[in-house]
Amino acid sequence: MRIATWNVNSVRARGERIAAWLQRSDADVVALQETKCRDDQFPMELFTELGYEVAHNGTSQWNGVAIASRVGLEDVSTSFGQPAWDEEAGPEARAVAATCGGVRVWSLYVPNGREVDDPHYDYKLRWLERLGVAGREWLSAEPRAPIAFCGDFNVAPQDDDVWDMAAFEGKTHVTKPERDAFTSVLNAGFSDVVRPHTPGPGVYTFWDYQGLSFPKRKGMRIDFVLASPELAGRVTGATVDREERKGKGPSDHAPVIVDLD
Repeated sequence: MRIATWNVNSVRARGERIAAWLQRSDADVVALQETKCRDDQFPMELFTELGYEVAHNGTSQWNGVAIASRVGLEDVSTSFGQPAWDEEAGPEARAVAATCGGVRVWSLYVPNGREVDDPHYDYKLRWLERLGVAGREWLSAEPRAPIAFCGDFNVAPQDDDVWDMAAFEGKTHVTKPERDAFTSVLNAGFSDVVRPHTPGPGVYTFWDYQGLSFPKRKGMRIDFVLASPELAGRVTGATVDREERKGKGPSDHAPVIVDLD
């Protein structure tokens, strides 16, 4: 079974690329982030024609997450108890889960945080904290549950996950509170199952569109698959598909792929 996660930065703008990649990658389950559309705008036929069922959570032209699966799609949920940015509007479209081929897959788009002194930064920390609490509760209830947290976490947990720490001084994604919040998810019983197969430095999943960041290798590793112990034990390999960041009209993120026994 092959699981992938990919921040596509608009599913409608990159429909042709996504379809071609699905066929090339042979992924069974794909967690998508930043679909940037409402549910009624999602290009469902693009996926169904290739044999995928889709669960999508999108309410506007911002955020949006989806799971596409060709091995089943059951028990869809859009909440793990995450906090809301706007209490009146409710939680943003940043999470969706489904059971696919016996694996509980979450597609997650963690808040960016914007600036360290911005209220969105605190929102980001609370969001990650709640994810860790939820994960701990699930594994406490069912220690052998196969769970995968897939997505754009907007955190670079280690110094070598960014091209130059000096360039990030005073900025989000690398601060200790953010890294501690990311670690709280790991401490709940999850592990980064991609890093052992793609050791750094220099292995990134995101490159900004500005300043020729991709050819200059000025990237960040912020996209992850975090697996429960049961699922982590089934991982046989993982890759970052850097090739998909090349060519005309790519997303600014590369797909991250995990193979399971």
